[in-house]
Amino acid sequence: MEYCLETQGLCKQYRHFKALQGLSMHIPKGAIYGFVGKNGAGKTTLIRLICGLQEPSAGTYSLYGVPYTDPGIGKARRRMGAVVETPSIYLDMSAEENLKEQYRVLGMPSFEGIPELLALVGLAGTGKKKAGNFSLGMRQRLGIAVALCGDPDFLVLDEPANGLDPQGIVEIRELILKLNREQQITVLISSHILDELSRLATHYGFIDAGRIVKEISAQDLEAACRKCVRLKVSDVKVLCRVLDNMGLEYSVASEEEADIYGQVGVTALAMALSREGCEVYSMQERDEGLENYYIRLVGGGSHV
Repeated sequence: MEYCLETQGLCKQYRHFKALQGLSMHIPKGAIYGFVGKNGAGKTTLIRLICGLQEPSAGTYSLYGVPYTDPGIGKARRRMGAVVETPSIYLDMSAEENLKEQYRVLGMPSFEGIPELLALVGLAGTGKKKAGNFSLGMRQRLGIAVALCGDPDFLVLDEPANGLDPQGIVEIRELILKLNREQQITVLISSHILDELSRLATHYGFIDAGRIVKEISAQDLEAACRKCVRLKVSDVKVLCRVLDNMGLEYSVASEEEADIYGQVGVTALAMALSREGCEVYSMQERDEGLENYYIRLVGGGSHV
């Protein structure tokens, strides 16, 4: 399999803090790679390293088979576009002016590709409107357009849906899918909106405490996600106590709901809850989602 990005034992230390600790990951060419981890797990640090903004403390990585220590890494990195943390745009310029400025930075000989690029990201009709007057979603799409100016085939997006309203999230999702399917651009996307990521990703890398704890394809993840029974009750604390006594594995979904895994003896459970004065409102079978799989993999307690 051909990889856009491979890392081996990648480490990054800031004084006494180890942001990355022997991270190894593999992003296949043509993939949409969902990069999942808690805040502080090392997602943005990894992105900064591969973009050349920082140097590793130890380990190595390669882009399209070119090690980062190789003199040819600059040429390989030009095949990559990135939006790290916030879009790099000039708020006092129009979308077209922003792209022209990026073309100049890249030393591109003409501006003839700009109208097509603006149309690709849905900003063709913005005219002379300044980016400072754009919605957050429009700014994010402009940031992606800037990242696409060098015609890259590997796009790195750090939390692209962060702060967007539902319509903005849908627009970014559709743009990413379009770039991947129609332009054959490989995408690395870190996101804490796991439900949205599950609509996009073909592969996943789960990071915890600076290490990749699991890499898996979307197909294999679907097979690995367990079936469960979602139970809605009058008192979830009583439900947890009963499930503990019955030796059943579960996770609490809300103040009224819990997901129960494995074989559930419905009659025995209902009777046990009845004896404790806990009423069952509803019960339905469902598949474990990405969020529950992630929590099961690395443990709960912190936000992603």
